[in-house]
Amino acid sequence: MSIDRAVMAMAGTMVLISLLLAHYVSPLWLWLTAFVGLNLLQSAFTGFCPAAIIFRKLGLKAGQAFD
Repeated sequence: MSIDRAVMAMAGTMVLISLLLAHYVSPLWLWLTAFVGLNLLQSAFTGFCPAAIIFRKLGLKAGQAFD
């Protein structure tokens, strides 16, 4: 698995988890969804992604987006 796929998988998982928590626990969990979306947007423009740095340190191979 490449860093790109790991970042997308983690972002998708976090969005789904936050939606479930918002539905069953509290609507305030939608702030997590907003945070993930904003982080994806800023990484698209800047190329900086904290999750990509962590995945690189864990030994995942580089993909196309996060070299």
